[in-house]
Amino acid sequence: MSDIKQNTLRDRSEKLPAVTDDMIEEILKEHKELYENFLEDNAQLSPQSLKQYKSGIKQWFWWIHIKLKDKPMWEITKRDYLKYRNFLHNHGLSSNALKFKQSSVSTLCNYIENIFVEEDERYDKFRNFTRGLPALPSNTVYDKIKVTREEYEFLMEELENRENYLGMAWLATAFNCGCRRSEIIQFKTEILDYKIDENKSYILSHKIRLKGKGLDGKQEEYMINDEALKYMRSWVEKRTHDSEYIFTNNKGEQMSPEWGNSFCTNILSVLLERRINCHIFKASCITNLLEQGVDIALVSKYVAHHNDVSTTLGFYDLRDFEEEKSKIF
Repeated sequence: MSDIKQNTLRDRSEKLPAVTDDMIEEILKEHKELYENFLEDNAQLSPQSLKQYKSGIKQWFWWIHIKLKDKPMWEITKRDYLKYRNFLHNHGLSSNALKFKQSSVSTLCNYIENIFVEEDERYDKFRNFTRGLPALPSNTVYDKIKVTREEYEFLMEELENRENYLGMAWLATAFNCGCRRSEIIQFKTEILDYKIDENKSYILSHKIRLKGKGLDGKQEEYMINDEALKYMRSWVEKRTHDSEYIFTNNKGEQMSPEWGNSFCTNILSVLLERRINCHIFKASCITNLLEQGVDIALVSKYVAHHNDVSTTLGFYDLRDFEEEKSKIF
């Protein structure tokens, strides 16, 4: 298959052990109440952001419970917080994961300053202890290597040999439409009945929730080409249940975004013999279109759904420009 191999710059980090709701029952009563108040007062956050804050703050309070013997928040020092940062860093978290874990604690501290300082005298002298500390060095990250058309066709052939029609539908959608993992699972079976205009090779989907603040977030229609539709239809025809959604499990339940992670890690990465994640398909779709000569402004607006072309160029354009660079000197 492809000569491109994984650029192993650092080991894949393991996830921090999950902190369950039962474990939260063991922490200091004041911390549990603070956690619950924070979630209640920030209910306007998007479901995904709220989920991340829940995880980040749980980790923080559980670390205090284990390492600081439930030291109250109003007594936490910068030195205590530095120990927590080092704990996260030594665990091998990626830079992005590390930043969000730190951001969760900082957001909690800002919440305390804004709300609890005036309501609880124990917080009279409380200050956000995450401020003014030196930044942690970033991890060395994996090179972004696009999935080529040749590799895509190889993967589709392998999945067909395994009769993995759900995987084929997911891969065809990710590679051809550039959707994120949380967007793919939102497609409804109704789109399979949409008529393709004879002058077009795509349909516009129903509104899909993209990234954005609040419960509604940013909502836009996706362009779905006839190839993605073909494999979506094939999966729906072969599954043994009916559902409002295309991407479902054997029980007919809508897939979770995490399914895409597992699929990429345990199947696609093994087949290509290099690290593949969900996000690389958005960049691959965009890059392949740019290499075909499609205008960057059109790709940015209608495929990437970015507000600014600079975002598309800065993070999703994986062209190597080898031919152009060879002419520079």
